[in-house]
Amino acid sequence: MIDTNNTAELKRLFDTGAHFAQVKSRRHPSMKPFLVGTKGRQEIIDLVQTTEQLEAAKVVMATLAKEGKTILFVGGKVEIAALVKKAAEDIQMPYVAARWLGGTISNWNEIKKRVDRLTELRDMAATSTVTKQHTKLELIKIEREKKRLEERLNGIDTLAKRPDALLVVDTKHEKHAVKEANDAGIPIIAIMSSDCNLSDAAYPIVANDTSRKTVELILTELVTSFQKGQAA
Repeated sequence: MIDTNNTAELKRLFDTGAHFAQVKSRRHPSMKPFLVGTKGRQEIIDLVQTTEQLEAAKVVMATLAKEGKTILFVGGKVEIAALVKKAAEDIQMPYVAARWLGGTISNWNEIKKRVDRLTELRDMAATSTVTKQHTKLELIKIEREKKRLEERLNGIDTLAKRPDALLVVDTKHEKHAVKEANDAGIPIIAIMSSDCNLSDAAYPIVANDTSRKTVELILTELVTSFQKGQAA
């Protein structure tokens, strides 16, 4: 019996261009089973398998939500960074939508000190007594330090502990984040094209990771599943 839900999902993915992979010369060997042919120079992704992977990832997202887990969204490519940030903010999750800050996972204790310092500086700025306790020069230095930390910690400034899972767009591009997570045993849900190593993600979703429409559709589906998990 045909699963009409999966068929509709497959069509939605196809309409966004999710089936377009990289050229054959860029293909990672692990991705061969997920490709079904070529169109011009581009290889074509088997969206039947992509649909199954997406459904599995949605179940994981719902489970993480039910358990109150923290998911760190990661995707700093220019074309998709804003989508990653929005998806994370929709469910009040931390994100890295720019360059990965080395040590975010592997040296978490040090990163946590910076997050705590930023919280302290923000609290200082919010109190009216701070101007009485510091000179004008000290206030300028405090503001500079706060801005510098806000720039470096943008998106993870609310992270209270190491994340329970990562949601990554393009594991090849985010190789540093992927390595830190895998070394720490933190599971990764990933939207990844044919140039990525399948083994980098516990829950891979093989699809066109450079298409804004594809990434937006998949992130929306995952976020919706998380919200349903929260409401369950």
